[in-house]
Amino acid sequence: NSEANAGESSGFQLKSADGKIFEADAVCVACGGFPKTGMFAWLQQLGHSIEEPVPSLFTFNMPGNPIVELMGVSVPEVQLKITGSKLNSSGPLLITHWGMSGPAVLKLSAWGARELAEKEYKFTVMVNWLPQFNENSFREELQYHRFEMAAQKIGQKNPFQLPQRLWEYLLQQSDIKPDLRWADLPAKEQNKLIKNCCAQEHAVSGKTTFKEEFVTAGGIRLSEVEASTMQSKLVPGLYFAGEILDVDGITGGFNFQHAWTSGFIAAQLK
Repeated sequence: NSEANAGESSGFQLKSADGKIFEADAVCVACGGFPKTGMFAWLQQLGHSIEEPVPSLFTFNMPGNPIVELMGVSVPEVQLKITGSKLNSSGPLLITHWGMSGPAVLKLSAWGARELAEKEYKFTVMVNWLPQFNENSFREELQYHRFEMAAQKIGQKNPFQLPQRLWEYLLQQSDIKPDLRWADLPAKEQNKLIKNCCAQEHAVSGKTTFKEEFVTAGGIRLSEVEASTMQSKLVPGLYFAGEILDVDGITGGFNFQHAWTSGFIAAQLK
């Protein structure tokens, strides 16, 4: 709730919402990002360009998808790919009551923040639940288990270290009864299992509820800021730190680190 104006003489004058006026030789803007371009108008008035803000680090909504019945199940390592796109990621995945979350999903949303916004958050994500395999190598692995575990029931214990609830779900999606013996697995159902384990497609329709995203991509154009000082190249004495800048990293603390580091650099006023 304040306005910042570059003074005609040296320094700045800031007017707060309650009418108080502050004068300063330098100003550091570290107020976080904004969800809409228009909210940057007070900085655009100083001559700065704004990269359009879009949500980043969000989860995937999958309304009506039976997988949400597995909410709370986590998988240590999966591979994700957005169909019809080059976007992909890997890492832990968490199934929630609304869809999918976890580092693999959050990273994918960061890499694809703008592309997924253009799709209006309606797309298909392909999941490889067993990233150590592709469809061909998994087919060979199944043949091995059909021989080695011939008399055992498929649903009793999966040999792939998947959470048991997830394994039972994958069998169900493949029309395989859990009491079926490995030796009796028909070719048609085996092909379904291979597809579901290594290339299962899920329709996404929406992202994390508005204002619950972790960070926003977009903000002050980086080419207009001196990286070694965080000072504006357009307005001497004006500094930026944190998410007000067009910087967004993947999950894992990188956005926190950027905020701390840029704030530290900006504090070393020359």
